[in-house]
Amino acid sequence: MSARNGGCAPHPPEFERIHREAAGAGVRCVVGAVLVNPRGEVFLQRRAPHVRLFPGCWDIVGGHVEEGETLCAALAREIEEETGWRLVRVDGMVDVFDWDGGDGERRREIDVLATVEGDLTRPTIEREKFVEARWLDETALRVLAASSTDSGMIDLALRALAGRPAGDPAPPS
Repeated sequence: MSARNGGCAPHPPEFERIHREAAGAGVRCVVGAVLVNPRGEVFLQRRAPHVRLFPGCWDIVGGHVEEGETLCAALAREIEEETGWRLVRVDGMVDVFDWDGGDGERRREIDVLATVEGDLTRPTIEREKFVEARWLDETALRVLAASSTDSGMIDLALRALAGRPAGDPAPPS
């Protein structure tokens, strides 16, 4: 079953409610995944300076939900497009918030902690959208947040790490 048809990893039951409420409010959905490797590091990408939204900012994996997609299917698609990895499961909700990127379109962002599989040492980066990608531990995330002009997604990654249960099984590599 393809991701577009909804065939994706187990996901939180609140996905359907959040998606329905956003549609009722006329808000476009955006999904994001905080990916954590077996060493407890978070995967972040820096957006290219020429992209329309948040140029040069550090970001988690994710993007807009396309017409007819479920939130989970969109998440699986974005992870595959941006890294080449496959979504195994959604491990929990991190945050849900609304924002406007300065283009007049309201968005509802749904960010989750997710487990992926594939060669985590070799992501397939979308070079036209991102200029660099890194696995960062908590200390490196804090240093990056302190030196960044826009630390929103870095702070979100730190919150996701703080919310992970101690001894949480490491995702497969």
